[in-house]
Amino acid sequence: MVSLGFLFLSKCSSMALGAAPALKENLLTKKDPLGYMDLPEGFRYKIIAKIGNKMDDGFLVPGRADGMGAFSGPDGKVILVINHENSPTPLYNSPFGKNNELLSKLDQSQIYDAGKGKRPGLGGTTTLVYNEETQEVEKHFLSLAGTYRNCAGGVTPWNSWLTCEEDVTIQAGLTEKDHGFVFEVPATEEIGLVEPTPIKAMGRFNHEAVCIDPKTGIVYQTEDRPDGLIYRYIPKVPGQLAEGGRLQALAVKDRPSLDTSNWKDRTLELRQSVEVYWIDLEDILSAEDKLRYEGFDKGAAAFARGEGMWFGNAELYFACTIGGPKQNGQVFRYIPSPDEGKEEEIQQAGKLQLFAESETKSILHCCDNLTIAPWGDVIICEDNGEVNHIRGINKNGQIYTFGINKSSTSEFAGLVFSPSGKTLFVNIQDNGETLAITGPWNKLA
Repeated sequence: MVSLGFLFLSKCSSMALGAAPALKENLLTKKDPLGYMDLPEGFRYKIIAKIGNKMDDGFLVPGRADGMGAFSGPDGKVILVINHENSPTPLYNSPFGKNNELLSKLDQSQIYDAGKGKRPGLGGTTTLVYNEETQEVEKHFLSLAGTYRNCAGGVTPWNSWLTCEEDVTIQAGLTEKDHGFVFEVPATEEIGLVEPTPIKAMGRFNHEAVCIDPKTGIVYQTEDRPDGLIYRYIPKVPGQLAEGGRLQALAVKDRPSLDTSNWKDRTLELRQSVEVYWIDLEDILSAEDKLRYEGFDKGAAAFARGEGMWFGNAELYFACTIGGPKQNGQVFRYIPSPDEGKEEEIQQAGKLQLFAESETKSILHCCDNLTIAPWGDVIICEDNGEVNHIRGINKNGQIYTFGINKSSTSEFAGLVFSPSGKTLFVNIQDNGETLAITGPWNKLA
């Protein structure tokens, strides 16, 4: 499968890469005798969390696990903060039981939107403490409650997780609060719920993922819309996002309101670098969900469903799920200006590059969450409702297959490496399961 993938890859990217080299045999996936997940030789998976299981705080593991962040815990343990992309219904995804009967255990102030006690938000996060040596879960608990559809997010350099609502429901009826915000959850092993405070200065829109440049503290954000924008949030105080800041949208120099999807016309070529600038936004809490229209009208570039985003070594990558001529997906690379966020950046602008694009499902089919491997490759989840893979893209833009979901047609989501690099955590969303994958990463690298 992977060798055939490289054959197609050379067709869709030969203008930039030339002929693709053959794959080493140890990267070929092997059939799982249990029919659950195919992985390369020597790699193995373990299910470490499952929907409906009782957690240490008495609540239940919610369904639809999505984005995740992994942090260093005490004694070498890993703290995972896990998103749950749940709306107020259906109730089988609820951490509060089949009829939300456990909701009464919480004070209403601990829930962002309690739905007047009748229709609470079932999104939010759980936190899991994992021992890599014993490969066992030591704690699991609810850490943010009452939000809607917490899809992706991002890790911060100060050991917290930014969780994003992919929902723009406004206050009405049983809905007590506006939605469409980012919330911060500390990475801690102490059981308890964080105060649910939205970071409104980061904008109200259909949030997907975020990442932070540790050098500047600037936050980058994707928007899961077919005509979404890429946003930049410059906090007044780096590391203190709730203190306010400037929200901007990415635009391409000399190409105002550029459609980057390549659906009708090829506006961007593979590996073509273009200079960007950033546009200030004003109506950042738009009740009508019109922020992207304001930005586009001012010249910001549009992206075809921006999803996963991760900051690597002085650069960031983000995925557009339905970008490309066949809508099979794109991956972009952004290199910030040496003077990113300052007036001087106009002299040496940041650069955007179409890093990868798929013209066939066998190469890449609807890329979603992504992360950067310890050896520098971009590792990507697929979300296509058919056969979903974990793909890798090396520095040359060549794509390979790492894992195949054989248990269902569900997407992979939230993949992230432990701080040690020994374990790759990933969710199979519709299965309601979180996995820990281990193996000879040095061979893959």
